[in-house]
Amino acid sequence: MSNGRNFRELLEGKWDEGKFLCVGLDSDITKIPKAAEKEDTRTTIVGFNRAIVDATKDIVCAYKPNSAFYESHGDQGIAALRETIMYIIENAPGVAVILDAKRGDIENTNEQYARAAFEYLQADAVTVQPYAGGEALQPFLKRSDKGVIVWCRASNNGAGEFQDLLVDGQPLYKHVAQRVATTWDKNGNCAVVVGGTYPKELGEVRAIIGDMPILVPGIGTQAGSLEKTIKNGLDSRKKGLIVNAARSIIFASREADFAEVARAKTQELHDAITKAL
Repeated sequence: MSNGRNFRELLEGKWDEGKFLCVGLDSDITKIPKAAEKEDTRTTIVGFNRAIVDATKDIVCAYKPNSAFYESHGDQGIAALRETIMYIIENAPGVAVILDAKRGDIENTNEQYARAAFEYLQADAVTVQPYAGGEALQPFLKRSDKGVIVWCRASNNGAGEFQDLLVDGQPLYKHVAQRVATTWDKNGNCAVVVGGTYPKELGEVRAIIGDMPILVPGIGTQAGSLEKTIKNGLDSRKKGLIVNAARSIIFASREADFAEVARAKTQELHDAITKAL
């Protein structure tokens, strides 16, 4: 069941406006300011997220709630996740919602993951794992209006344990990028994840995938290089990037002014991206 939104069209609209920043809604309830606390977990998380969205929606190209920070709270967390996504759709209709869930299983199971992400939660895109292969990812890939963002080169320090392993003379992450670009992207709805903490690898992946979108985590708290990310990650049209920052924005203040400070940090990062273009 489609909600009439198209992930790639939403992105292109924001890129045309010069907006490349994605705010990660990694809404860890232990870090939410006391001023935002409500009567229960659901209303606390939703209220906090709404304040962040209201403060930043005119600056960003996407929001990326990470499902872990919602699933860990059971029914109330899942309800908060869905309510947050519906709020974004209603109040920031031109902004894409990426469900960062890193799903990946056999095809039969992925069919249910896809239904949960796109029908129940109403996300515009979801992050997925490539390990089970393209056949297993068909339940995601066949939904041409939805984004399928494949984990390619992660941002964490230990990412190279498997991703840098040489296969036929080149690192595994390059094989993933090649397969996404040449085989999986038949509907033009694929993207890849490459951490901003690895700008060299980002440039290598860009050379492989052409003008496909790249989601870039690791900017902000993980101290990825923004200038190198922009230089190495832009596509041939000077577009194609979704630059994510989460904790450095949403938890920039633990006081009652958290939304105002989040907006200031978002504007600061947007301005830095614009300068680097």
